[in-house]
Amino acid sequence: MIGPMTTARAAARWLARLEDLTRPEPRELARGLAERWASLPAGVRTTQQSIGRRTAGCEATQGVFPRCNMACTPCYLGPEANRVRTDGAHTRGEVERQMAQLRDRRGPWQNVQLIGGEVTLLGPEEHAAALERMVAAQRKPMSMTHGDIDDDYLTRLALRPDGTRRFKRLMFAAHFDSLMRGRRGAERPADEAALHRHRAQFVARFARLRRDHGVSSYLAHNMTVTPANLEQIPDLLRSCARQGWRMFSFQPAAFQGNPRRWKEPYRELSADVVWSRIEAGVGARLPYRSVQVGDPRCNRSSQGAFVGDRWIPLLDDRDPRDLRARDAVFLTLGGLNWEVRPALAAARCVRALARRPAMIPVAAGWAARMVRRAGGPGALARGGFRPVTFVLHRFMDAEDVRPAWALLERGQLSDQPRLRETQERLLGCSYHMAHPDTGRLVPACAQHAVYDGPAHRRLAGLMPARADASADG
Repeated sequence: MIGPMTTARAAARWLARLEDLTRPEPRELARGLAERWASLPAGVRTTQQSIGRRTAGCEATQGVFPRCNMACTPCYLGPEANRVRTDGAHTRGEVERQMAQLRDRRGPWQNVQLIGGEVTLLGPEEHAAALERMVAAQRKPMSMTHGDIDDDYLTRLALRPDGTRRFKRLMFAAHFDSLMRGRRGAERPADEAALHRHRAQFVARFARLRRDHGVSSYLAHNMTVTPANLEQIPDLLRSCARQGWRMFSFQPAAFQGNPRRWKEPYRELSADVVWSRIEAGVGARLPYRSVQVGDPRCNRSSQGAFVGDRWIPLLDDRDPRDLRARDAVFLTLGGLNWEVRPALAAARCVRALARRPAMIPVAAGWAARMVRRAGGPGALARGGFRPVTFVLHRFMDAEDVRPAWALLERGQLSDQPRLRETQERLLGCSYHMAHPDTGRLVPACAQHAVYDGPAHRRLAGLMPARADASADG
């Protein structure tokens, strides 16, 4: 017979679970964010910094499937990468190990990229298994692909063999640019315009997946930028920004990876130069100083939405009211994860607002400004609200990263200005890979410049590529 004490204890346990479930910021995440904030260089711990306050930063896999079936110029994969076969069992094991480390160090619900070589060289079942392991580790995974993919692969990825839905949403980042060689139907594209229909076809496949099977998507467009295609950015955005992409990410080329793949004329492109071409294509100023992700010399981002043909920002970095709204979000909502059941997200939001009710009028004022920027309620009703984010990532040359990283490994800061800047950017990096064997998290530029080569050579010995190698092996 169940007594009053047993019932009381059961009720107390249920209330404790409910309290933990509805916390705006889980304890593990709060700890991870605090440690991440403390690890940042003093120069980037600013009021606009989101690392350590809203997110712990982006994460990515390394050494899980380095092989690729395109020949890009340039290519960040070293010459050893294609000597390694794509192996499903290896990918599953490494994903589990790396996700466990990231979960332990950074808490739940961080964004992670399933990346290495070409993800679709994994069979759809093995690709799905890797994503499921990421979700089990409370990550939000995004698959990185060159975009040469077909409907059958996507369907088999999204659905189980019995036809039931395996994922409610898929996140993909597709790399399209005219420096890539080997795409079906565009083996050697003459310019970016030659790829516009391929970009549209990629987005259309995910639209069909949603229509036919109820699987939604978040699609990001990646593009390497060199002097050869810099001036084509405005036309690309005018032609493709409304295709259905949620993000456009531009990466000025850095000397990383395979030196034999550098065929294009090269000069260092400043962030201002590339950003100006993005703004020309969008037809609007893209404010990026309101929210920072990591070091401003590495990253710029501007979040907003198209209302009809006009793009409007979520935050205007020249409006002090918007900056106060940003501060209120960081303070009140922190690392709140919105990608859960609506009722749970609402409960967490209510708890956060109950703790700091001053956020409510600030949010109302921001919403009113957004409606005015859009042209009023009528403009929103006619033109819709289609969120699109624009991002710039500036990776660093391996010849700078190697000596800078070697000095950091010895606990030394360089007196040479270029190396010192490289060290500061590495310390403020927003994009890390896990190394379970050492327990370390390594910045992406150091991963590519220092660790990829030895890792790929080791894997080539363990899993040499074969002409008949199966991705599901």
